This record gives sequence, structure tokens and C-alpha cells, in this order.
Amino acid sequence: MPDEIPRGWRLVKLTSIAKLESGHTPSKRKPEYWNGDIPWISLHDSELLDEKEITATQKQITQLGLDNSSARLLPAGTVVFSRTATVGKATTMARSMCTSQDFANYICGKELHNHYLVYLFRFLAPEWERLMAGSTHNSIYMPVFRDLQILLPPLVEQINIASALNELDTLISNLKKLITKKRNIQQAALQQLLTGQRRLPGFSQEWEVKRLGEMAKIQRGASPRPIDSPQWFDKSSNIGWVRISDVTSSGMYLESTTQRLSPAGVAHSRPVQNGSLIMSICATVGRPVITNIDVCIHDGFVVFDNLQADKCFIYYVLKWIEPGWSKHGQTGSQMNLNTSIVNSTSIKLPPIEEQTAIAAILSDMDTELAALEARRDKARLLKQGMMQELLTGRIRLV
Repeated sequence: MPDEIPRGWRLVKLTSIAKLESGHTPSKRKPEYWNGDIPWISLHDSELLDEKEITATQKQITQLGLDNSSARLLPAGTVVFSRTATVGKATTMARSMCTSQDFANYICGKELHNHYLVYLFRFLAPEWERLMAGSTHNSIYMPVFRDLQILLPPLVEQINIASALNELDTLISNLKKLITKKRNIQQAALQQLLTGQRRLPGFSQEWEVKRLGEMAKIQRGASPRPIDSPQWFDKSSNIGWVRISDVTSSGMYLESTTQRLSPAGVAHSRPVQNGSLIMSICATVGRPVITNIDVCIHDGFVVFDNLQADKCFIYYVLKWIEPGWSKHGQTGSQMNLNTSIVNSTSIKLPPIEEQTAIAAILSDMDTELAALEARRDKARLLKQGMMQELLTGRIRLV
């Protein structure tokens, strides 16, 4: 909140302009109270609370359940705030609904725009974290909501603020849907192109079945011991040390690592040249990446040296078969593969020219997805910045 109240705004007690209602749960020992036609919002619906409004619920109660409990049917437009477990999520009801006791609900009066209140609640995430700090149940108790004060702009400005933020939410939502669609298309392309179900124009030669060990010298990494000794690390080094988290946060290419090795660390690990194909074989098994920097790998990775195939094509093959590695994994404290399993794994291999053409198509899809994800992330950052400016009155929409 700003140090000074913006001109024309007021600091008000929320319950003076909105009616606070707690949710309730009908007895679960009474089956006749459940599976009716009255929507009942519960923590099962938490993911839906990120939307502009909630239109349906996983659980419903009957009129009998409503009549024989403290549950109350709240009107469409009521603001729903999750005060337990998924604390801070908020949305509005698209129709009359009930909620469990895990929610605080506000029926907004004439001075308060409900979608403005939703955005304000989402913006106040750090405050909800602070209020939960003393709770053993990850909850915010109802007295907090009875005493809550908020900054209140004039109604027209509330509507303008909510509208501006909703436009960004719509953009983000549309980008998310497009990204999901493109990922599904890419998965279908992986299935068809990497198995030969779909052939590219100009290619008709037979494919071979080869073991990965026939196409490359597959070598496991090495780890200095004890692994957490500071003597193995040097922040100023230009030799990265690949961790599982580095790979899981990367795309096709590994551009950086969180740790770097000292000369002693390099001597006790396995150096991998820039441009090598590596794959994780421990914890998150089967995750491939191509190094764009000089690194060393520990014994949770293998490197495909002297690869006799298109590197990018094999990357996509490994990416496609990644989910299947788990059935071969040896379980101890965590899932892992050994090099003999990797060596003996067979794949379908087209001629080198077709490998390159297939990899180019899949790479173009990756590039398109990366651009869409960058647009989505930029929109999210823009929204965060706009919330900070608009909901504190630093920027006025009048």
C-alpha cells in the first residue's frame, strides 16, 4: 500500500461496503445431502479460482443439504476467497453457489466492483503470507476478514482498473491455450515423424533399427567425493557442472549451469565438450539436452560420444521415448538407469538426410513454442507491474 492515500480514494473497512459470509459443509454422513444440483465450492476447485469466474464445481449438494445445514446459497457475482490451504486464490461466482468453510465470501454493495476486489485480493498475496505465518493449519481466520481494511477508488476507476487487468488476463489465457494446442501438435508430429508413420516428401528409403550403443560411445559421468566439498567448485571457472535442475529448466540446449568446477573438480568428474548430447539417468531419467558450453557431468548423466547420427534427431528421439525409461529404471532411493540399458535400447533410424529434415521441422516447432512462451511470460510480468501501479493509485485510470 502507498504511504499516502491517493486523491479521491478512501481507506474503508471492507465489511462496511460488502457483506461477509462464511461457507459451510453439510454432514457427509447424510448421503441425501449430496449429489444434488446446487454447486458447492470446495478445495477440490482450487485451480478454477484463478479464472475470472467459477462456472461449475466438482461437488454439488441437494436442497435438503442446504436446508439442514448452515450452508447458504450466495448470489451470482459473490467474491470467493480461499482462506485455507490454497490461501489467496480468489474469483467470482458465475451463478448462485455455496462454499465450504474454507472460504470467505463477500457480497459486494453498490460502492464496490467485485472484479476489482478479486484483483486486489490477488495482489495482496504477500499480506496473506504474513497473516498465515502464525497459523499451524495454513489458514487465515474469519476475524481477519471482518476487520479487513482496503483502499477504495471511486467506482468508475475500480471498473477501469478491473477492465485493464482483465484484458491482460484474457491475453495470457489465450496464449496458454495456444501453447497447449501447439504442444499437442508437436507431440503428434513426434509420434508420426520419429516412427516413420508419416514420411516427408522426397524420402522413401527403408529405415534401420539400431541400438543406441551402435551409434555412439555412451559414457557415464563421474562425481568428486565428498560431493559437497568446496574444493571442487570455483564460481570464476568457465567449466560448468551439470545438475538435474539445470537440465529440467533448459530446452534443447544447455546454456548455463548453477555451479562451476575448479581444476580439482574437473579432474574428478567427466569433461564434456561444447556441442555434446547428454542425458540424465538418475532421478529425472531420460531427459536429453545438447550442451552449448563446456561442462562436466556427474554419474547421474551419460554422454553420447562419437555419435554416428544427426545429433538433433537423436535428441528428439530421446525426448519422445523419455516417458518409457521409467519401466527400465532401477529403484533405490530414486529412479536410475544404467549404461547397459541405454546401450541396448533400439530406435528406428532413417537415412541421415531424412534425420536432418525431421529434426529441422521439430526444431521449428520448438522455436515457435519458445516465442509463445516468451510472450506469455512477458504478459505475466506486465500484469504484475500494472497491478502494482494501478492497485496502489500510482497510475490513475479516470
